[in-house]
Amino acid sequence: MNTVAEVMAELKKKGTEQTRLTYARHGAPLDKIFGVKVGDMKIILKKIKGNQPLAMELYATGNVDAMYLAGLVADGAKMSKKEIEKWAKDATWRMLSEYTVPWVATENPEGRQLAMKWISSKDPKIAATGWATYGSIAGILPDEQLDLAEIESLLKKVTSDIDKASDRVKYTMNGFVISVAAFVKPLLAKAKAAAKKIGALSIDMGDTSCKVPVAADYIAKLEAASRIGVKRKMVKC
Repeated sequence: MNTVAEVMAELKKKGTEQTRLTYARHGAPLDKIFGVKVGDMKIILKKIKGNQPLAMELYATGNVDAMYLAGLVADGAKMSKKEIEKWAKDATWRMLSEYTVPWVATENPEGRQLAMKWISSKDPKIAATGWATYGSIAGILPDEQLDLAEIESLLKKVTSDIDKASDRVKYTMNGFVISVAAFVKPLLAKAKAAAKKIGALSIDMGDTSCKVPVAADYIAKLEAASRIGVKRKMVKC
């Protein structure tokens, strides 16, 4: 399986109408998706893993399944800053803008700079990508490689700006606070204070059963499970 046509044919074969409609309820563009479960994508992933040119071609198709798969295949460290920014711009669904793009950005040496640039964007989709990216970086890099002062300033930005932010930016800001608490132990107290201040958020999750985690409660569960400060081995899933 070495060509885009072959992969697209396999994705189409594995897609189901039920999954397609489920993804659509979560915001995926119905006309650009086959409806492939992530587990089935990973079967294809094993056959094309490491094929960077193919990953780039798959993302360029505009098909949501192919774009998500591209993020699993691609090595963000091998992408240019311009390529990653194009991926962010071209993302058509929150699973791409808040997961796929942050994955590759986190792998890239310029990931933190991109995250900070995106966080300042007036485009809610791009801003959400920025918050999700920085949260991922916090979960991967050792604390000594993080700019703790910068992260603390971002926690302050969350508490000051979250009330006027759009829903997806609110959601990723909330996730950022949880990530800092979970992975950056020196800033646990600051993150807990931020979580307490933002409280429970009212976010429209559409026609889904998805719920917005209450950051303070989520952090308390992590503490009870002794999971604070345990870094992730990889960001992709």
